[in-house]
Amino acid sequence: MPESANTRAAALPHLRNSGLAKGDPIPLPLTMAAIYHSPGDATGYDQYGRFSNPTWAAVEHMLSHLEGAPCVAFPSGMAAICSVFFALLKAGDRILLPSDGYHTTRALADRFLRPFGISYDVRPTSTFLDGGFDGYRLAFVETPANPGLDICDIAAVAAAAHKAGTLLAIDNTTMTPFGQRPLDHGADVVVAADTKAPNGHSDVLFGHVASRNADIITAVTGWREVSGSIPGPFEAWLVHRGLETLDIRFDRMCSSAEVIARRLQGHKAISGLRYPGLESDPSHNLARAQMERFGFLISFELASEEKAEDFINNCRLMQAATSFGGVHTSAERRLKRGDAVPPGFVRVSVGCEPVEELWKAIEASLDEICG
Repeated sequence: MPESANTRAAALPHLRNSGLAKGDPIPLPLTMAAIYHSPGDATGYDQYGRFSNPTWAAVEHMLSHLEGAPCVAFPSGMAAICSVFFALLKAGDRILLPSDGYHTTRALADRFLRPFGISYDVRPTSTFLDGGFDGYRLAFVETPANPGLDICDIAAVAAAAHKAGTLLAIDNTTMTPFGQRPLDHGADVVVAADTKAPNGHSDVLFGHVASRNADIITAVTGWREVSGSIPGPFEAWLVHRGLETLDIRFDRMCSSAEVIARRLQGHKAISGLRYPGLESDPSHNLARAQMERFGFLISFELASEEKAEDFINNCRLMQAATSFGGVHTSAERRLKRGDAVPPGFVRVSVGCEPVEELWKAIEASLDEICG
């Protein structure tokens, strides 16, 4: 029986205990090393900084604990995605991507995979099952999709993909392992940008790949070693520190988002409100079935580009910034980042501020643009 989120959270800060000797530091030491002492046969030991680092290994241990699977760390979420594509695909392969997920994944396929003879198709996340998976080497989908927050049925997609001989990779960046564990629903691979909530302080780029398939882990680890797509030890140390408080921060962010999304339903400035935790959301029933929390992202539309910018810039407890998952609430008008959304479309990442104070600031800014 899979461990509960509370069980995983309780054990997370104590994972180093079993390896500690008397006098060892309890906090993770930062190992800054390009080379290691390795006389003779050094098999099984750290030898060179492109191959391994004790600080990475500690972060991978934490991520593996949360995912329930071996993990490989990368210097960004896109580096993690690249490792899956370049390690598992070859010329002549065909892949399926979401038409409404993170746009840089499609840009990678168009600019770099296509010239290598790898073709791709796109399909909306909410109807990702439609059309089947025959002929695809890999299906890659982000659920909930960023930024529109549509969802697909991971278990149903996994079953259909596997019947067609297709691997399924899930981008789980928006949810983290505390909100959703796609491998438990049949996915072959999980990728995520730990830049977001896992680190949580908006000061590091980081990513990981998780899989219960040993061949996949071997392939992406080999890609990392040969390509040099390695995380820096200081960045890994910061992510390790962030992961120790992820459960607390994620709980606060999700709980606050549920409160704020419900209150936004009644505001006259808002249209097209999306949040999986709302009973009125088209993804709500599916979200209840496969997600442990409803997340901290909310999206909606305001009447114009100008009103959207004014709302974000005039909210005293909101940062105008790209990315999401930080301790501070942030928001962005996503059209300017290349998403196919209306000019007034806004994605809000709810942070860790006290929810009543945060709501007062959001409501005041929305009221102002209605004046």
